[in-house]
Amino acid sequence: MKNNSKSLYDRIPYIVALTTYFSYAMVICFGYLKDFIGKLFRRKKFRVPQGYARLLSDFEDFYTRRLYSRIRDCWSRPVCSAPGAYIDVMLRDVINYGEDLRINGKTKRCLNLGSYNYLGYADVPGGVDDQVLKALDFYGVSSCGTPNDTGYTDVHARLESLVAEFLNRPAALVMGMGFATNSQIIPSLVGPGCLILSDELNHASIVVGARASGAKIKVFRHNNPVDLEKQLRLAIAEGQPRTHRPWKKILIIVEGIYSMEGEICPLTEIIELKKKYKAYLFLDEAHSIGALGHSGRGVPEYWNIPHSEVDILMGTFTKSFGAVGGYIAGSRELIEHLRNSAPGCLYSSSMSAVCAQHILFALEQIMGKDKTDIGQQKIVRLRENAIMFRRRLIELGIQVYGDPGSPVIPIMLYPPAKIAAFSRECLARGLAVVVVGFPATPLLLSRARICLSAAHTSEDLEFALHVIEEVAELIQIKYNDKKMIEIQLEEEEEAIKASEERAVQNKITHSLIRNHETIIHGKKLLSSNHFGHDNETQDFNGIMHSGRDTQREERKTASFFQRKWNGMDIQWLPSMSSSSVDNNSHYRRMDSSATVET
Repeated sequence: MKNNSKSLYDRIPYIVALTTYFSYAMVICFGYLKDFIGKLFRRKKFRVPQGYARLLSDFEDFYTRRLYSRIRDCWSRPVCSAPGAYIDVMLRDVINYGEDLRINGKTKRCLNLGSYNYLGYADVPGGVDDQVLKALDFYGVSSCGTPNDTGYTDVHARLESLVAEFLNRPAALVMGMGFATNSQIIPSLVGPGCLILSDELNHASIVVGARASGAKIKVFRHNNPVDLEKQLRLAIAEGQPRTHRPWKKILIIVEGIYSMEGEICPLTEIIELKKKYKAYLFLDEAHSIGALGHSGRGVPEYWNIPHSEVDILMGTFTKSFGAVGGYIAGSRELIEHLRNSAPGCLYSSSMSAVCAQHILFALEQIMGKDKTDIGQQKIVRLRENAIMFRRRLIELGIQVYGDPGSPVIPIMLYPPAKIAAFSRECLARGLAVVVVGFPATPLLLSRARICLSAAHTSEDLEFALHVIEEVAELIQIKYNDKKMIEIQLEEEEEAIKASEERAVQNKITHSLIRNHETIIHGKKLLSSNHFGHDNETQDFNGIMHSGRDTQREERKTASFFQRKWNGMDIQWLPSMSSSSVDNNSHYRRMDSSATVET
């Protein structure tokens, strides 16, 4: 597989790369010159109290004062409305070249292309409001306790049960903060003597959690299974540092959709490697849950892979669900271990029951439990919006990054001056966007990150495209020529076609699995009649006894259809018996006694 990071650098025109480097060099040189003059004539401002060390590191302080402060009005803009399709932005006056920003009391209504409101649940008219308000009256604003003390309510229990059902996993737990879900859970999974293999573009929450675990960390190239396998082979061959003993366990950590790139992880190849080398897989679906897959079940559904193939499923409720917090889904043993050991469960207040009630509403609608197709329509609309908007940007000659179908679409800007110009010009025309530069991205790869929503109408997107085209002409960011446009459009069509084929395949597979499970259930009832048992009593006993056996059967059935898809006889499948299902399970328990086979 090609190295996507390298291919992105290859797209940069030579003259653009040269001018970008020159721009940063010029700003840095003038900044140091101003600091030198300031230390000579304004010593009081730069003076450090006697006996004290400088509180801020020199370069971080310099970057903030001389680079970031000049364009800081492009970030942290206060808003005074719900983050729906449109947003009210509070305008500010820039004081002394960005040293201070003061709200002037004016607001501007803008089309919102910056919030993570993928399915539109951050601003839902009707329905949800009554449920949330009732929860607010009954439970109050805060839980005022940890999940293991007094902060666990029946709303949390129902939410965890529904998340587990949604992801077809035995159990799940929810936490009050998305960032903490990674940073406080990972240290409970691995520790000294363990190895973490992390994608180089993983989120900061993963980086914090990995560093806090005490495990050895190795980074592999972004979305590059070839480099991942190279790192795995080398790590297993060498063993732990100094002692060369086998690793206690190896944990691969990837994201479903990378928030700054809009890329979808190659989950199929990664799962093959984790099976081959007996490693565990941690999948962060903060941006992909609800946004990918024909029913919103994330990257595994997008690639037509059973969720049971992933050892630890993580996601957040801050994007597609329009709320706060995150979840972990996996085996019952895993979840119980985390409840009793993870700092986020032991020392942090649980999610507000009000937010949990909102998530329940959104999740039930996505799953169709409200007996409507509103949730499914949102998923379809989001995908259509993402594909259309991305294609139109490419036709305009604008360089975009990421994969088709992703709600995150980066627009490449490159030079630092164009970061501020793009943000300010879009705001002036009624379009709210997020711009990103160094150090959040590599020095050359400054960009604007577009986040689409199911709440956006066709008219909204046409207005956004008109504004972006006008601004792109003004600041000259149409870097693609006609040949490159044709190449990218062909790649888009191929990727969209492959994705649609997987979606159809996934729907048929799930339909066959449901038919197969119905037949198995019918055979059990017939068997109970044959032995003289009452139908209702046998069925009740089966429900009470199911639990882990049911989940195991679902995993085996899904795994069977996944392996047997190519070349299968559809007419033959419904008549097959449960004995023909492969009994091998790829689930492994995540506990302190787990070791890696070399």
